[in-house]
Amino acid sequence: METVNTTERLRSLRKLMKEHDVDVYKFISGFSGSAGTAVITSEKAALATDGRYFNQASKQLDSNWHLLKQGLEDVPTWQEWTAEQSEGHKTVGVDPSVITAPEARKLSEKIKKKGGAQLVGIKTNLVDLVWGDDRPPRPNEKVSVLDIKYAGKTFQDKIEDLRKELDKKKSAGLIICTLSAIVLLAETTLTSTAMLDEVAWQFNLRGKDIPYNPVFFSYAAVTPTTATLYIDDSKFNSDVIPYLGDEILIRPYDAIFKDAEGFGRLLEMEPPVEGKPPRAKRKFWISTKASWALSLNLGGEEKVEEVRSPVGDAKAVKNATELDGMRACHIRDGASLSEYFAWLEEELMVKKSNLDEVQAADKLEEIRSKKDRFMGLSFDTISSTGPNAAVIHYKPERGNCSIIDPTAIYLCDSGAQYLDGTTDTTRTIHFGEPIELERKAYTLVLKGVIAIDRAIFPKGTSGFALDTLARQFLWREGLNYRHGTGHGVGSYLNVHEGPIGIGTRIQYSEVPLSIGNVISDEPGYYEDGNFGIRIENMVMAKEAKTNHRFGDTPWLGFEHVTMVPMCRKLIDGKLLTQEERTWLNDYHQEVFEKTKGFFEGDKRTLGWLEKETRPIHVMEFALS
Repeated sequence: METVNTTERLRSLRKLMKEHDVDVYKFISGFSGSAGTAVITSEKAALATDGRYFNQASKQLDSNWHLLKQGLEDVPTWQEWTAEQSEGHKTVGVDPSVITAPEARKLSEKIKKKGGAQLVGIKTNLVDLVWGDDRPPRPNEKVSVLDIKYAGKTFQDKIEDLRKELDKKKSAGLIICTLSAIVLLAETTLTSTAMLDEVAWQFNLRGKDIPYNPVFFSYAAVTPTTATLYIDDSKFNSDVIPYLGDEILIRPYDAIFKDAEGFGRLLEMEPPVEGKPPRAKRKFWISTKASWALSLNLGGEEKVEEVRSPVGDAKAVKNATELDGMRACHIRDGASLSEYFAWLEEELMVKKSNLDEVQAADKLEEIRSKKDRFMGLSFDTISSTGPNAAVIHYKPERGNCSIIDPTAIYLCDSGAQYLDGTTDTTRTIHFGEPIELERKAYTLVLKGVIAIDRAIFPKGTSGFALDTLARQFLWREGLNYRHGTGHGVGSYLNVHEGPIGIGTRIQYSEVPLSIGNVISDEPGYYEDGNFGIRIENMVMAKEAKTNHRFGDTPWLGFEHVTMVPMCRKLIDGKLLTQEERTWLNDYHQEVFEKTKGFFEGDKRTLGWLEKETRPIHVMEFALS
């Protein structure tokens, strides 16, 4: 993880800012994390990111940059910092296609309150000009149909459901539009995938335009009478056009903004209905995550209503076919991880091999690739040893990563894409003898995992309300972690899927958990420069059986689908209650029964699985 020299980039960008009469501009940096905002003035540059990336950003940013650690006391948000820089009637510029309409509105208000001139949308992206010929072309990978045996519902039925929502709210239509951000961060290309997965899900199509996410560059518009997919049809496999038939109009990808202007004009032309009073003007729905550029082209606030996307809500509630697929793919994936950990233990402890973090990750991918319906990884594998495990979203780099230390903690956060589902699993293990602090921290984290897994809650409860269940055991020791406890997961789609989650983000309080949601359960603890611990299982919300039904309210709970043992060496059984030990033993028995069939003739993995899943008894720890 090297520091990136951004001096020349900033010099070039500031020259362009001057040419466009802009005093402050959003963004360019040397940071490769997936969540960050950079703001540049004629003299300063700041990068804002959350607690997951404090460690990483401090290593990657050069001396040109000031790091804004979002969420810490007395640290301004990037919007506040930007507004402060605009004091003295300065102009702030941004490409309107890379910021949402609500974000633009709030930023504009802050700028004016601080005495800034205005926020202006600059259609020419100045970062792209700096990037120049080094900017990679937009991907043009093929798009294919996802078979109904995996999707569980036809695209025609999904569109009909959406139209019922539009009719219920008297909406003119929904435009599904992502932020069109492709930005250069260090040597990594990061692309916004928000809402690209909605297009893919809505039409039962999958692509390969963005690494690890089976989505494709596109927009879509659905009205009460039409459905339009904006995509270059050269991307289609031969089965797509016949599959979509005459029901879906195909338009060029770049036509969306011009067509949006036309949609806006059509609203002005709607004739009154004879004999009826004038009806309220209809508006087009766009997601609160859609770009400011789309809102402007549709005609602004008079013609646009910003809503939480109904497609995103529907996508988050998996149907029976998708839930069955999640169960099945996690069993196969769990078997792959057990095989990997058994192999890694033998390599390090028996053969005394020198393996680096990337070599280990490569082996895990090789094992996974042999499983049925495997389509690729769902994100870069976090293969981290010792102090690297304390970097929450650590990414080992080939030729520049650590040798795995068998006497230190090893954290592996990884996942895969299968035709029948998406996986994301984290296990922290130790091949040697862990110290007392490591065992205590691991067990406190495990107690948090169990608490979420065993939670029973009334319908209408949000992930925001459940978050403290996972943190309570760490809190009692004055410990915590700087990331959410859980995120939604797609079905052969994005591994991070909204709108649900478990955590302290305000949006998690706005959406209650529903039967059919698939969500991660992943508390952790991190000692910078020393070690990191995270345990992650995938759970599915289901109806729970209770002795009573207060207020005739349905009650919900979770079903876990991840099938990988916990690390016995890191468990301090004295810290577990009898109920927690019972849960752990039952879970390990389930893991063994569901995955042992993959290891016929594989004595190494079967032996490892038997060792790691044998029952835990409190007497084992009585004298320790």
